[in-house]
Amino acid sequence: MSDQRQKNWDSLRTDSAFDVVVVGGGINGIGVYRELALQGLRVLLVERNDFCSGCSAAPSRMIHGGLRYLENGEFDLVRESLRERDALLENAPHLVHPLPTVIPIKSVFSGLLNSAASFFGLSGKPSSRGALPIKLGLSLYDWVTRKRRLLPTHAFMGRKATRAKWPKLMPDLKFSATYHDAWISHPERLGMELIRDTEKHSPACLALNYAEIAPSEGGGFKVSNLRNGEIETVTARIVVNATGAWLDETIRQISGNVKRERLVSGTKGSHLIIDNPEMVEALAGHMVYFENGDGRVCIVFPYLGKVLAGSTDIRVNSASRVRCEDEERDYILDSLRLVFPEIAIGVEDIVFSYAGIRPLPKSDHDFTGRISRGHHTRRLEGQVPQLCMVGGKWTTFRAFAEQTADEVLTELRRPRKTNTLNVPIGGGQVFPKDQTLLEKALVREFSVTPERARYLARTYGTAAADLQKFCIAEGADQPVNGSALTRNEAIYLIRNELVETLSDLVLRRTSLAIDGSLSLDIIDQLTRLVLEEKHLTRHEAEEQRSSLIQELGDYQGVSLQMLEARNQNWSDECVLAQKPA
Repeated sequence: MSDQRQKNWDSLRTDSAFDVVVVGGGINGIGVYRELALQGLRVLLVERNDFCSGCSAAPSRMIHGGLRYLENGEFDLVRESLRERDALLENAPHLVHPLPTVIPIKSVFSGLLNSAASFFGLSGKPSSRGALPIKLGLSLYDWVTRKRRLLPTHAFMGRKATRAKWPKLMPDLKFSATYHDAWISHPERLGMELIRDTEKHSPACLALNYAEIAPSEGGGFKVSNLRNGEIETVTARIVVNATGAWLDETIRQISGNVKRERLVSGTKGSHLIIDNPEMVEALAGHMVYFENGDGRVCIVFPYLGKVLAGSTDIRVNSASRVRCEDEERDYILDSLRLVFPEIAIGVEDIVFSYAGIRPLPKSDHDFTGRISRGHHTRRLEGQVPQLCMVGGKWTTFRAFAEQTADEVLTELRRPRKTNTLNVPIGGGQVFPKDQTLLEKALVREFSVTPERARYLARTYGTAAADLQKFCIAEGADQPVNGSALTRNEAIYLIRNELVETLSDLVLRRTSLAIDGSLSLDIIDQLTRLVLEEKHLTRHEAEEQRSSLIQELGDYQGVSLQMLEARNQNWSDECVLAQKPA
């Protein structure tokens, strides 16, 4: 067990009394954990896998107001989402960035009755959106943010101007609309920064990954360390169930098999990461927000040098680990051919895929796009009351956490001490308005290259200075072949960010897998580091290596053959770099 994990379990053993236990270490659970800790409560967060490893690892990576929600009449949700989007742009500017977006439009009036249909309870798919309803929606978008505007207002262009800016867009469009939302580069890192901020501000609070909770026969709860089998008993005055798509299963686990209606009705969303330079160029720095032939909204935008495309929206009956199936892959690729018909794109361009279950409120809507993306809580009585977080999305995690925390504070008769709307997150603290100022400071202080400084600033924000000081103190540093990551940087993450497995490091603490740079050679290098830092046996290290490769193949569409081919690609690049000009 690592020093960091040992310290947490020693603290649990020393003092097992908590005000609140939060079950579920996705973004909603992490959000309410931080929210309650900042109000002066002692909080325990329990996650049975790694933090942000379930649904929270599979978002669209958009931070958005929910333009489409207007059709459902969810004006309060749009207002809340836009407020939270702007807050994240200011509180985590190293991870959340403006995203200019273009909507190709083929008609003028189509879709005017979509909102009316939703109002009267109709659940069928909406009509194609024309220029007029899109204009009305974007005008409302702008109006909501009129008092605290961070991003430009929308604009319309005719066919000629649109084709001039995006010449490879679908030829049959008549207009286009542009507006701004935002995107997040490393969502799992934002979750980890929230945990680390809480650790610094409220050291009596604890966040445990690879731990499970169950009722104790003598009262309280048993918390099991899934890494070594150790069990400790804790007490709490209230439990917050933030397990998302697994909410109903967790209710049974904590409260027993009492018959009750399900609270969550999930839908599955899949996304692709595509290496296609022609499409990156065709996007011209914008996201394209468009309708597929079945009326569902799809997206494609530049992401970490590649292209992110999605998504599907398939109803599921139960929570489980999911992958992007071949038919979903083909659905997304076909949608891209619809919007960029001149660009050749195929399965061979996909470097990574992922899928997750959206934990939506239970609904009978036939068209899944009509299901609300809103959130609410449900209180369940018991020896220890349980407050269940139903619904929610990445953009609104802080607002949902605030709402839930207020209900907990009322239950415990405790006052709210602080509001977190304007509290910076992690490396977003004292972040300069112009990121290049931070980059230049890193170059001056640590003599790193401008490329390294840019990577550090966009990955760690102002926390990059502490990381780089560690890298220097650790001794001679060197790049992990074929990536922006360095050896000492990886050691820092292992020691300071609750890394327990090789998968934690590769899939969630870094972007190695999702940006397509991961190779078998990189896996081997990091396996050796994890072996040394975690004091594993060779057998344990090999098990983690095999488990990661299996996981990549089963759930991320990254085969062993792809990993081996990237070894050769990196070797070829090295040879070319060494040749005289």
